Amino acid sequence: MRTEAEEQARVASEAGEPARAAEWEAALRAAVSDGTVWRRGEPLAQRTTLRVGGPADWYVEPVSEAELAALVRVCRAKAIPWWVLGRGSNVVVRDGGVRGVVVCLAHPTFGQIAVAGERLECGAGVRLKRVAVEARRHGVGGLEFLEGIPGSVGGALRMNAGAMGRSLFDVVERVRCLDAEGNLQEHPAESLGAQYRSCAFFRTHVALSAVLRGCREAPETIRARMEGYSRRRWATQPQQPSAGCMFKNPAAVAAGRLIEELGLKGVRVGGARVSEVHGNFVVTEGLATAADVLALVETVRARVREARGIELESEVEVIGEDLPARGCARAGGRGRGVG
Repeated sequence: MRTEAEEQARVASEAGEPARAAEWEAALRAAVSDGTVWRRGEPLAQRTTLRVGGPADWYVEPVSEAELAALVRVCRAKAIPWWVLGRGSNVVVRDGGVRGVVVCLAHPTFGQIAVAGERLECGAGVRLKRVAVEARRHGVGGLEFLEGIPGSVGGALRMNAGAMGRSLFDVVERVRCLDAEGNLQEHPAESLGAQYRSCAFFRTHVALSAVLRGCREAPETIRARMEGYSRRRWATQPQQPSAGCMFKNPAAVAAGRLIEELGLKGVRVGGARVSEVHGNFVVTEGLATAADVLALVETVRARVREARGIELESEVEVIGEDLPARGCARAGGRGRGVG
């Protein structure tokens, strides 16, 4: 049986989380204007290409770079966890959701493209398909591989996304960004240390825009190449919800081929299964959960490890918390900072 002091401590502890949440929300709201999209408990499953995952405590779409910088500074000052979500590809949100703030650069401010000769300056919120289409329209070749990547410029910079044997940083000249203190910076691409399907720089910085450089070509030539890429993609990739390729390719063999050779296509956990079309895709259906997806990923990794001695590395980022065990209160936590 609790003493009176213990009971008072328990009540104070349980009251602490709502009080802190209210303090955080007041500080965050003070940093943005009335035009900012602001939602509590926003379901993130509808904002990811896998269509699974729990809610964000707060979901925010700032209307300007200045408001984004102000949000970053508030989060730093108040130790509020935050993460930047692009178009929701290459990410698995756990079923318990994301604590703190999820920022999305979906406002038109971050969706501008300016073309000057062979260069396109693209906002972080621009869809990669639109970059490819705009480049074609202006007779700029070399960017058409971006057409089939289901993401935004900002997210693609973080992951160094790629397709058809090319990666985004093959065509990036320079990047504008915010650091973890909300300060504006500009960097040449070669200084950012991009690697195969990752760029660690963007763990602590938020992309605002990037200058991409192509080459002069006839729009008809570019269109033909884009159409060829599109036919190849639709013939070799599943149409069901997925996060894109789940694993990075090992040095010796492509991950999809390795998974197929081991007979893992069609393997299922709950509403998640390895695609029968491409072994490196996990697709979801029905009442799939993030827990299904992650359990299937571990099943595949374990089978590959046991059979070939190869440790598959995830290409997809996992964020958020698992659902609490039944009968237990959900715990708070710091979580990830900048993403």
